Amino acid sequence: MQPTVTPLDTTLGARITDIDIGNMDDATWKIVEDAFHKHAALVFPKQNIGAEAQVLFAQRFGNLETLNPDGKPTAVAISNKTDEGSALKPDDFRYKTLRGNEGWHTDSSYMPLAAKASMLSAQVVPPEGGETEVADMRAAYDELSQEMKDRISGLEAYHSLYQSQAKIGYKVKTGATYGYHSKGAPRRPLVKTHPVTGRKSLFVGRHAYEIVGMERVEGQKLLDELVDFACRAPRTYSHKWEVGDVLMWDNRCVLHRAMPYDYKEIRVLRHTRIAGETDSELVPTGRDDLADDFVPSNSNKNDYFDARSPLGSPEDRERV
Repeated sequence: MQPTVTPLDTTLGARITDIDIGNMDDATWKIVEDAFHKHAALVFPKQNIGAEAQVLFAQRFGNLETLNPDGKPTAVAISNKTDEGSALKPDDFRYKTLRGNEGWHTDSSYMPLAAKASMLSAQVVPPEGGETEVADMRAAYDELSQEMKDRISGLEAYHSLYQSQAKIGYKVKTGATYGYHSKGAPRRPLVKTHPVTGRKSLFVGRHAYEIVGMERVEGQKLLDELVDFACRAPRTYSHKWEVGDVLMWDNRCVLHRAMPYDYKEIRVLRHTRIAGETDSELVPTGRDDLADDFVPSNSNKNDYFDARSPLGSPEDRERV
């Protein structure tokens, strides 16, 4: 049976049904790949795939970004669940990471090599809240006034996980976990041309904190203005999770965020992140004033971060 691709009632996204993403032939994969480039976000309802199958599906899109210290391309848990099964407390490092995820962002823009795509599958969902929302930066750019397009043309911004967490009151030491590195803050254009489709989009989000050549306050004001404009209907889709659902998006032209929920309730999503291609996603870096050091690198590899990742414990990585 051929998959059914149904566009969502937003400027991005499609729902793909009549498909088993853990068992696809080449013709089915071509339909998925074409839909990914056209719609930028895909929903696969009630797939109920295992961790290994999710990794294999993600690897069809490219190499996986390594998010944990063992160096293996595994799925990790984005979860507020402790090793003992209870919910995280507000002073827990992982809790603070989850709260940061409630801001609009693109994955790994704070690394030298930004992510190509991200994928989530729902394992445990709270009774209310906890949706994942995506926003179409292609349509957002298209809808900008010509005056604003001219204003931001050629501008670049630095991106940093230190800085985005600091904005919401969390300061993190260098080497704490993935993303808190000494490689410097990547300098990325505010307007990005997609390497496959050629379509322009905004490239902003909460990790962007300083526009090159502007006073930081002035630059942050412009960045906030762009995000506020971009992330509005009909350019946004909110996915209400059901266990087994899979949602993925193109980080090169889509922002995403987690919606708040009662953090006393357990929420577990399995995450795989596809690394970007160096030709389009690798950029130079500059000194980050919240990092302890500055050692420029063209690799995302962290040689020193703690064995416990805020994305999930070692047990989580086995369990999901």
